[in-house]
Amino acid sequence: MSGNVTAANVEETLKDFWVSRPRRPHRGRKIAGVAEGIAERYRIDPVIVRVAFVAMALCNGAGVFIYLLGWLGLPQEDDEVSPVEALIGKGRSSTPIPLTVLLCLALFPATGFFFDGGFTMVAGVLLSVGAIYLLHQNRGAQNRPAPMTTTTSTTDQVTTMGTGQEKTADTPPAWDPLGAAPFAWDLPEPGQGMVQPPEAPPARRSRHRSPITGITLGVSLLVVAGAVIAGPYIDWLSPLHTLGLVIGVMALGLVAGAFSRGGRGLIGLVIPLSLVAVFGTIANFDDFGGSDRIGDFTDKPASIEQVQQRYDTRAGTIEIDLTALPSSGTVETEVYAAVGAVQVTVPKNADVEVRCETEVGSVQCLGKQSDGRAPAFEFTSEGEDKADGGLKIVLNAHAGLGEVVVNRG
Repeated sequence: MSGNVTAANVEETLKDFWVSRPRRPHRGRKIAGVAEGIAERYRIDPVIVRVAFVAMALCNGAGVFIYLLGWLGLPQEDDEVSPVEALIGKGRSSTPIPLTVLLCLALFPATGFFFDGGFTMVAGVLLSVGAIYLLHQNRGAQNRPAPMTTTTSTTDQVTTMGTGQEKTADTPPAWDPLGAAPFAWDLPEPGQGMVQPPEAPPARRSRHRSPITGITLGVSLLVVAGAVIAGPYIDWLSPLHTLGLVIGVMALGLVAGAFSRGGRGLIGLVIPLSLVAVFGTIANFDDFGGSDRIGDFTDKPASIEQVQQRYDTRAGTIEIDLTALPSSGTVETEVYAAVGAVQVTVPKNADVEVRCETEVGSVQCLGKQSDGRAPAFEFTSEGEDKADGGLKIVLNAHAGLGEVVVNRG
């Protein structure tokens, strides 16, 4: 398979994965045979696959979610279809229907973990899907399972009416009044049906390739190019808006493809782009429009004047250490990261008015901790010396998609 990630390549890989997806063996399985099936299909050590599932399970349950999908979507080695396909009547599976229903119901809390389990859960699922995709691209041609087909043996029966006696070429027919010229007659016995010549197989229709995918991708590239050119002159045209325009163009392509039986290659692009757009909207990237920084940033100011009013980055980790500040005065600062981590260390004896929040991720704020969807804390924390008139810090720490950590040092 080609290593270039194009719409046709994604569609080809996804179709090929589904057709030749791993089968869950009976031997060596620990639970449902998902890990063993993946290992056998791609010729890798099953211990590695089990360790990967355990590691992803520690990512707020991502491994459990992926394992349930594998249990439902991968057939056993002697089954016609997977359990979820058997549930909708597409074939036979040895998995009992009640168990399949329970597994489907178990996906709902697992999906809840996906949306409420924080950045770690989301990253774990995306990493798992990406790993399976790359694994199939590199080893998909190896050890392909034989397709399960239902064979029905049919026997063509030919009924011959007549005397049932074996005829030879030089024996005249019984009804020949002359009994002569046995080879001059090429007529069937009375009552014997005329042998019909076999029907020619229908001409194979050439598969028409719809141009919808190519046209849609071309228009999408024009939209991106136009956004890059017009971006400096249009304030509201952010990367997230551009992504929304591209998804809109692809959605129109899918609608057009529904009528012309084309455009299926767009599905492999629309789904990940939509996920990025959803998380981008949740993270509210527009709040970070004033930042051009991408990457990690570290600062340790030694005076109040050196403290910036705002620290921000579009992607990366910001580490701000305020422990070198003098023991008196007032400092007010904001620390923002669109995607990544915010880490702030404040002096032990400073009084801190703090607000810690993320759109999706985790928060550890001066002893308080939460994660999931939009965790936030806002409170005042006195210094350890409990003295008045010392250093006062007003801090707003915010991450769109990631984590916020505020500690005393």
